[in-house]
Amino acid sequence: MLAVKNIDVYYGAIHALKDVTLNVERGEIVSIIGSNGAGKSTLLRTISGVLNPREGQITFLDGEIQGERIDKIVKMGIGHSPEGRKIFTNMSVQENLQLGAFIRTDNEIASDMDQVMERFPRLKERFKQSAGTLSGGEQQMLAIGRALMSRPKLLMLDEPSMVLAPNLVSEIFKIIVQIASEGTTVLLVEQNAHRALEIANRAYVLEVGSIVLQDTGKALLSNPKVKEAYLGG
Repeated sequence: MLAVKNIDVYYGAIHALKDVTLNVERGEIVSIIGSNGAGKSTLLRTISGVLNPREGQITFLDGEIQGERIDKIVKMGIGHSPEGRKIFTNMSVQENLQLGAFIRTDNEIASDMDQVMERFPRLKERFKQSAGTLSGGEQQMLAIGRALMSRPKLLMLDEPSMVLAPNLVSEIFKIIVQIASEGTTVLLVEQNAHRALEIANRAYVLEVGSIVLQDTGKALLSNPKVKEAYLGG
């Protein structure tokens, strides 16, 4: 479904991603783990068109997408829930979800919004409420729901468990698994390495802008180097 081939990305003179190659097959959950500053968010921002690689190629469903406009990439089927949620705090839950469907012209937007409400009952309770008044967990649910409103074939999630209470972390990861089981491919960036590897079909370890390990989620959970660096021993 997605192939990232030998991409190099820079912030000015800073070489943020170095010859990165990865792929995501249809129906998978693929996790990317790594420490702060490893380049995980940069990778998702490059796939979604916010950043352009200086070298390399990105293909989605057999079409090249590097250098394309963000809205075109969304229309092709890539949804992105960014790090820090980036919801519109002065707008209601309903309005945030409507913005997630800005590229659509079909007549099923309302029914998809109902599905988001079923998936996230707390958002239904706060449908007309300002998004800025939601709790951190509710804002994360809104960010995921907004990304789902574009009907993505590939859903990219950037740090969905960040600063959430443990019970909410468990809830978010259950939702991710459910989304994947219903047919949406997931590319997950996550600092909670144990959780990310537990649910991943395959995973990559990104260090200082380079892929240093790749394997099944299960294999990386038992990898001594991963245990030492990311799993507390």
